[in-house]
Amino acid sequence: NWLHSFILGTLQQRIIGGKEVEPYSLKYQASIQYNNGHYCGGTLIHAQWVASAAHCWRPTNLIKVVLSEHSLTREEGFEQEYNVSRAIVHYNFNFKTFNHDIMLIKLSRPASLNANVQPVSLPSASALPLSGGSVCTVSGWGVTQIYSYHLSPELRAVDVEIIPNCQSFYYWRITENMVCAGSPNGGKDSCQGDSGGPLVCNGNFEGIVSWGVSCANPSYPGVYTKVRNYISWIEYMINSDSSN
Repeated sequence: NWLHSFILGTLQQRIIGGKEVEPYSLKYQASIQYNNGHYCGGTLIHAQWVASAAHCWRPTNLIKVVLSEHSLTREEGFEQEYNVSRAIVHYNFNFKTFNHDIMLIKLSRPASLNANVQPVSLPSASALPLSGGSVCTVSGWGVTQIYSYHLSPELRAVDVEIIPNCQSFYYWRITENMVCAGSPNGGKDSCQGDSGGPLVCNGNFEGIVSWGVSCANPSYPGVYTKVRNYISWIEYMINSDSSN
């Protein structure tokens, strides 16, 4: 339907209003690449596993994951490039509503953990709820200007606030598996090219860039998959895979 098409048109998600990060300071950030071009972000959660958005799925033989990446256009000598052995989309992912928009990617071999590459901390399932106004960081190589089609050559990040009661004020299709974040005045958001990337709050991986209507619009904050709802699924998938 037209709404689905409209929302899909705003995806392939976005960093607006942010700035270039200190190289290799976001040690968990991954670039997911298709035909040698960045198209989605990801987050290292384990030496051999990266979390991303389900809507970023592509056949595993056509994608690779790059860690310790800063500039997409320059070979800097620290990059770690991996083929993908598995891409597990959440069994309940709904591509019409983007509910359960989470995917786990297994690298072909464990990453080399070093000063530039470290897994992010996962929130505990019993952690206190994220309160409105909590400041979080979203990062990626997405477009930096609204209506632009050019990805940022360097990794960028912006601080956004958790926006409570998103369902009441902004979107009718928010579920309990989603969290909204942005700026009350607009101007700060993820955007095209940031999909699947991390939202980190208080050092914990709390969100995956999922969807939104336009970018950095004060009326429509960015919507993120609520990672804490999937901790047991993540642990189960990783543990059951390693026991095979």
